[in-house]
Formats: sequence, C-alpha cells, structure tokens
Amino acid sequence: MGSFGRTRRLEGVSKLNGPALLVLTSLASGPKHGGALLKDMETFAGDRLGAGTLYGTIARLEERGLIAALPEHNRRHPFELTPVGAALFREVIAEMDQVIGIGKARLAVLPASAIPRGRLRGGAR
Repeated sequence: MGSFGRTRRLEGVSKLNGPALLVLTSLASGPKHGGALLKDMETFAGDRLGAGTLYGTIARLEERGLIAALPEHNRRHPFELTPVGAALFREVIAEMDQVIGIGKARLAVLPASAIPRGRLRGGAR
C-alpha cells in the first residue's frame, strides 16, 4: 500500500502528492493549459493552487514523463497525460479506492458519538 500525501519512488517513477494528483486528475479528461487546469481543479476539488505550485508541479510531472507539453496554441501551453502518467494515475486511484473502502467500513462501525457534526475542512469546529 502507498503512502498518500507524500512522494515516494516506484520503479523509478514518483507516486503522486496532492497537487500532482489534482493535475493528473484534470488531465485525465483531456489536454489543458495552466489556466484551464486551475479552473478545472477548483471545480472538482474546491481548491485553487497558486501559480507557483501549479507550474512547479507541472515541471516535476513533465520531468518524470507523466505529462507532456503539446504545441503552443494561441500563446497557451497545453499538457496531456502520457501513457506512463495514465498508468501511474490508474494505480494511485486504485490504491486510494482501497483506502476509501476501508475507511467507509470503519466509519460504519464507529459509534455515532465519535463522529463530529458538520464539516471539519480547514480545522476542527
């Protein structure tokens, strides 16, 4: 099982950290340039990466062969998943799905008094 939220090595290719997972999730629906990536990630994840985080992540993913730059179009630089990136993305999603399944099963047996009411996103309330 992987270590989520951190980068780790697997057969010479890094597993995904949070921003990398968001970028690959966005590119899984087709090629996009930076602005379109930011908009898509905000839509599906409810979070917006800073430009430095986005472009640093893109550089690392491209360096590792997980995404590739496409020819510039209207001064925009789109990127797409590579076959290696798609395979790694599929593997990470399968691992996450396994963890989610275990988490749901454990929540089902957790006493109701142990589950706080409301959302805890961004800290305890």
